[in-house]
Amino acid sequence: MSTAALPAACTIAGSDSGGGAGIQADLKTFAALGIWGTSVVTAITAQNTREVFGVSMVPEAMVTLQIRAVLEDFPVRAIKTGMLGSAGMIRAVARALPPEIPLVLDPVMVATSGSRLLDEDATGILLCTLLPRATVVTPNIPEALVLSGMKQISTIPEMKEAGRTILDLGPDYVVVTGGHLPGNDAVDILVGPDTEMMLKSPKYAFAVHGSGCCFSAAMAGYLAHDCSIELAFSKAKGFVDGAIQGAVMSRSGHYSVRPG
Repeated sequence: MSTAALPAACTIAGSDSGGGAGIQADLKTFAALGIWGTSVVTAITAQNTREVFGVSMVPEAMVTLQIRAVLEDFPVRAIKTGMLGSAGMIRAVARALPPEIPLVLDPVMVATSGSRLLDEDATGILLCTLLPRATVVTPNIPEALVLSGMKQISTIPEMKEAGRTILDLGPDYVVVTGGHLPGNDAVDILVGPDTEMMLKSPKYAFAVHGSGCCFSAAMAGYLAHDCSIELAFSKAKGFVDGAIQGAVMSRSGHYSVRPG
């Protein structure tokens, strides 16, 4: 019997009943990386790879209690936030997070299916509270458009500009993920105060549910293993590429990432 404690990480996100994104994808990713995964559920969703049928938010007091319970008993080395849903939830999470633990902020706003997962009035609260607290924020291009206020992001220079603009809002680092960028490559760009790093991988001909969740969870997992931001970025890029290559197809013909 092993008595060694695994490094722990915590995901604060919504539950995906289809298993391809959210809490479920995060915990699968942590497990694949040798991380003890803990979780704080912010919302229960009825969804699959095609659509979101319904969302039920967990009371903010219960979310705060989950965070307290996890942090009191596990040596959490990194925290990842995903779907928070509302301004009140963002405030509750921001108040409960200890400042010394690295935070990977995945600014989940819209599901792959197109359903909105963050209230429109909550974006400003995200910018004022959690974004300045983040070690790294990982927007895709539609999310980077909202956070940066830019009118378009369709080129690599524009991705870099968006990253720099978001960096000015307070996070330590920004990763703009470029799966939505035209072209044959999925280009991701890391920017920091003295850092600019670009990684490419082949773009697949099919959309994959949960890739953003998997990437940000992998970043948190590698940070929990004491990797530098640059190394965590590089390793997470490779990890999510493998999870996309091994994607699982649902009955409807849509794909979900398969971490590990």
